[in-house]
Amino acid sequence: MGIQNPTVCYCLQPNKPAAMTFNGTWKAERNENYDKFMEQMGINIMKRKLAEHDNLKVTIEQTGDKFHIKESSTFRTKDIDFTLGVTFDYSLADGTEVSGMWEMEGDMLKGKFTRKDNNKVLTTTRTLVGGELVQSYNYEGVDAKRIFKKQ
Repeated sequence: MGIQNPTVCYCLQPNKPAAMTFNGTWKAERNENYDKFMEQMGINIMKRKLAEHDNLKVTIEQTGDKFHIKESSTFRTKDIDFTLGVTFDYSLADGTEVSGMWEMEGDMLKGKFTRKDNNKVLTTTRTLVGGELVQSYNYEGVDAKRIFKKQ
C-alpha cells in the first residue's frame, strides 16, 4: 500500500527543514555559565555585566529553509536573514565579526561560526526543551546556555 498523502511525510525527509517550531518571540529568562563564556570570548567585564541584564528578545520567523530573526535588547536591535546551509557574516553584540552558517539537525538548529579576528570557532545550538528555547554556546572549551521563554 503506497502513501496516500505524500505531504504527511514532509518532516521525515532528511533534506527538508523541520517544522517551524522556533517561530515566535522569545525573551531571555536565565543564563548558565554565560559570564565565563563571555570572558573566554575576550569580552571585558563592563560589557559582560551589561550583557547579563540585556533584556534580550529574539523573534524568529522561519519559512522553509529561510529564517528572519530580530534581536532586540536594551543596547541594540538587529535584523538577521539567513538560509540554512548558506554562509553569512554576522556581528555579535560586542562587535566581534564572525562568518558561518546554521544547519538543521533533526529538531535542532546548529550554528558554526569562525571569528574573523582570530579564526577560532564558536558553535551554538537552538533547541526546544519543555516549551523553552535553549541556546547553547561553546567557545574554546567553555560551554554556556541562555534559556528563553515564549512571549
